[in-house]
Amino acid sequence: MKTAPIKLIAMSLLMLSSLMGSSVAYALSGLPDFTSLVKQNHKAVVNISTEQSVDANNDFPGLGDPDIDKRIQEYENNPRAPRSPFEGSGLGSGFIISNDGFVLTNNHVVEGADTVIVRLHDRRELRAKVVGTDPRSDVAVLKVDATDLPTVIIGNSDELEVGEWVLAIGSPFGFDFSVTAGIVSATGRALPNESYVPFIQTDVAINPGNSGGPLFNLKGEVIGINSQIYSRTGSFMGLSFAIPIELAMDVSNQLKSVGKVSRGWLGVHIQEVTMDLAESFGMTTAHGAVVSSILDDSPASRSSLQVGDVITHFDGKKVDKSSSLPPLVGRVPVNTDARLRVVRQGKPIEVIVNIGELPGQEELARAVTPRRGMQPNALKLNVETLDDATRSQYGIDKGGVIVSRVISDGPADAAGIEPGDILLMVDNKPVDSPAQFESVVEQLGSNKSVAVLVQRESGPVFLALQMEK
Repeated sequence: MKTAPIKLIAMSLLMLSSLMGSSVAYALSGLPDFTSLVKQNHKAVVNISTEQSVDANNDFPGLGDPDIDKRIQEYENNPRAPRSPFEGSGLGSGFIISNDGFVLTNNHVVEGADTVIVRLHDRRELRAKVVGTDPRSDVAVLKVDATDLPTVIIGNSDELEVGEWVLAIGSPFGFDFSVTAGIVSATGRALPNESYVPFIQTDVAINPGNSGGPLFNLKGEVIGINSQIYSRTGSFMGLSFAIPIELAMDVSNQLKSVGKVSRGWLGVHIQEVTMDLAESFGMTTAHGAVVSSILDDSPASRSSLQVGDVITHFDGKKVDKSSSLPPLVGRVPVNTDARLRVVRQGKPIEVIVNIGELPGQEELARAVTPRRGMQPNALKLNVETLDDATRSQYGIDKGGVIVSRVISDGPADAAGIEPGDILLMVDNKPVDSPAQFESVVEQLGSNKSVAVLVQRESGPVFLALQMEK
């Protein structure tokens, strides 16, 4: 008798579900209904195809037979030999951000393309002009000659929370306007060689062809551009990464207005703060980014920032991991004063740095190339001159150099030497300058144990470094 009302309620709900459609079923299951979101936004999502002419490669590696190789090479070098460039093609996705035809996508979707075709929801195919690209953020802006186009609504990815439902629309493997959904797995995710993009990680199914397409929240707002996947097969394995829309729109606005992207730059090398490092710096928790070296003629070199400082806040925003710092710096306008809260010798202080402009790839590579005296030595560490203030703080009358950089897996790293340590003696020889340090290290033999006297806050300690063969 007691079960009858339950059965009646269940039957009523099933009847109501069949009468009112799938939305009730979603409501009863607790899962979101994406149908309205898709209907409102799919028309603003586009398919992008590209074509690229590629010249035949004349470099012939050889087959191992000198006579055959010589004949083939003579044929390749013959100016009358036929040359048949072939065409490469690519597929991707994008979305319309203005009704007069501006489209956002990934840089890698259109990179090197001779022709870019944007296919709209109504099957129109329009040739697109590449307004600008930014390889560092993997964002590209296109323009098609059309008006009154449907557009997406731009959201706020800074408000995104882990566990939130998100939805992607794109053209995986060329299947136009495919929809996949999932949740936000993480925010502010750093990827190798992608220092200036705090990626949104999701478990939304993303495959080749989805690149450049929009990632929506449940409000129907774009909060990211689907850009990369982590995969051992080339296809989806549960880890997808999207570019936050704030960053993408900032890049888009700069590309449209000035044709290039400017980013803020400190000019420091940083590393993660481990628990051991935190304790040595007088910190109770491991967070922030420790400055391991400062580049010459950089914004940081013109400030009071020092090697060994732990940057815990940048312009009021907490730096939880070292990977959190570059995106924060990159979004600051050039020639703007930024307030850094750092921990120095266990005490919090504030440092003001006038942010410079991040150099181009080649210029930056030259800037970070170690100078003479900074080349990796046998101990695999670099040192700098010890300033009078630090010397006084540690009670060092004379001598000593401060460690600015420790190379991973070298003798110094294996012995536990860290940036900020002060070296007083190497192999029982006192050192009082970087030049003298390098001279002593050059005289060390291989495959031997070298004693190094290190001064730390806790006092002097000898460490044994095992030289490499």
